[in-house]
Amino acid sequence: MRKHLFFIVIFLATLAAYGQDDWSWNEQHGWEPGDPGWRNWMIISPGYLGPNALPVPDVRRGFLSNETEMEITASNHFHSGDPTQDISARAYVPFADGKIAVEIYGVILEHYSYTTEIRNERISRDADCKGTAFGDLNFTTLIQLLKDRKFPNTLFRFGAKTASGSNLEGARYADTPAYFFDLSFSKDFGAKEAMVFRPYAMLGFYTWQTNDELNLQNDALLYGIGTDFEKNNWRFVSSWSGYYGYKNNGDRPMQLNFELRKDYNKKAFRVQYQHGLHDWMYRTVRFSFIWKFNPVK
Repeated sequence: MRKHLFFIVIFLATLAAYGQDDWSWNEQHGWEPGDPGWRNWMIISPGYLGPNALPVPDVRRGFLSNETEMEITASNHFHSGDPTQDISARAYVPFADGKIAVEIYGVILEHYSYTTEIRNERISRDADCKGTAFGDLNFTTLIQLLKDRKFPNTLFRFGAKTASGSNLEGARYADTPAYFFDLSFSKDFGAKEAMVFRPYAMLGFYTWQTNDELNLQNDALLYGIGTDFEKNNWRFVSSWSGYYGYKNNGDRPMQLNFELRKDYNKKAFRVQYQHGLHDWMYRTVRFSFIWKFNPVK
């Protein structure tokens, strides 16, 4: 009997210790037993989640490519407190004589390992601060409004983010839907035989669901400007982009983007670098391999 009682006491003590550890790092935020659960305390914004949770949409350049593309990308997100690596994929399919396209993309697998300081700041429930997650599935529809006219090339885009990503408890993905739409404009200068210089701009709207019962939706102005230089199937891209949420709770990410792409006959390779400036403080390097298929006529 004493032996059984000893094991019961050890078991209960273990449960108590686990329960204390399970909530202890939230006490600094004023949480007490009986308060709403940890999901209500988390901040659903890019400043308090992983690098792929609510990313700034890529800056479109006012026109559609007429080639189908399948892309696989390896990314390394450098951050002193939250180094992250992931593999992602993208499919882009144009149709209707290249005037409309659909795109599907998302992170297949993400690996992370962050510090206890980051864990506490994000009110994460991940005790050992490391693990894996898979990302949200994203869909976009793109419509070419104007191209090769006196007026700048004009492209409309509508995008939607699903809530399919995993590991909200690790503060990796938001577990909420989002959508955005924008217009992008560009104008080409120069000849393709020599060098093409292409300035472009993007302006739109970005919104996502939050856990704030008084304001269940956060709305943001989406923006971006940039330039392309193209010559002999090489393209160098530089842009500045972000969105500006109204809550000011880590919801105003801003970044610089650089890309070098080389196109071949049926494939392409590109290297990207993203430098966070505000509310998204990662330094990201991406390597992508792209398969290209017959262009639409």
